[in-house]
Amino acid sequence: MENNTIPASGAAQVSNTMGASTNVCASTAVRAPRLPHEIAVATADFTVYTCVYISAALIVLLLVGIIGYVLAQGWPALNLEFFTCSTSLRKGTIGVAGNIINTLIIVVATLAIAIPIGVGGAIYLQEYATNKKLVRVIDFATDVLAGIPSIIFGLFGMLFFGQVLRLGYSLLCGALTLALMVLPLITRNTQEALTCVPQGYKLGAFGLGAGKWHTIRTILLPVAAPSIVTGVILALGRIVAESAALLFTAGSAKLLPQSIDALFSKLFTSGGTLTVQLYLSATSQGDFTTAFGIACILLVFTLLINVATHALIARTSSRTLQTS
Repeated sequence: MENNTIPASGAAQVSNTMGASTNVCASTAVRAPRLPHEIAVATADFTVYTCVYISAALIVLLLVGIIGYVLAQGWPALNLEFFTCSTSLRKGTIGVAGNIINTLIIVVATLAIAIPIGVGGAIYLQEYATNKKLVRVIDFATDVLAGIPSIIFGLFGMLFFGQVLRLGYSLLCGALTLALMVLPLITRNTQEALTCVPQGYKLGAFGLGAGKWHTIRTILLPVAAPSIVTGVILALGRIVAESAALLFTAGSAKLLPQSIDALFSKLFTSGGTLTVQLYLSATSQGDFTTAFGIACILLVFTLLINVATHALIARTSSRTLQTS
């Protein structure tokens, strides 16, 4: 039997040779110059990252600058009288209490009209409609309505709700007009929310013998509720920010109601919202202090809407991840 054992001196020689070659390779790898394309890639990455960070910094600075300027200009107008009184030359008061109440009435009335129709229509299109061509036509019409300028809705509301239905300049006329504006947003958002519900939930309910409406009411809607509420909050933001359509439909009166009954009857009277009053204060009245004060209120309200929207989206995402 042959002996294949390497002598100690030979093993040492082999070890030294391998170690030397390893050191040579390592030193070669460390000292190897960078190739031209590697330098170009690194330079491009650095340029892109620099541009991105500069753009982000400019956006943040612009946002902080706008918010700071609005708060600095409007802060002197914010006092107790500003929130509890209406502007009156006879009484010598400056305030937006009437406009705040008008805004709340418009918001409640608009959502009370748009939510049942929008959510109900989305459920029908998503779960009950069998004519797919009709569904595609309705979806296309909904998308078209979502892109129509608000001034067109205002003209339609003034002619149809104001003159044909004889509602005149009233908060109800404005609420009906705004309901048409936010209806596509609520409908499409509800459709997307129902589509994102795992199919296994519905099939499992059907397998247990549950009916379609029972499945929708007890399973689909509760699971999709956070996304639906997110759409409603976005619609709320559009309602509060709207002014053009309301100038044609709701008017600009800012009287305070004297009782609860008068509060309900205000639906049929003219009323200017915060955005309408901001427009009038900054243009025809030239009262920029009041305009910036209203801008501060709207800024805080918009911030709250964004925080609520992001919180609901985060909650929905975490629930989806847990489910999957």
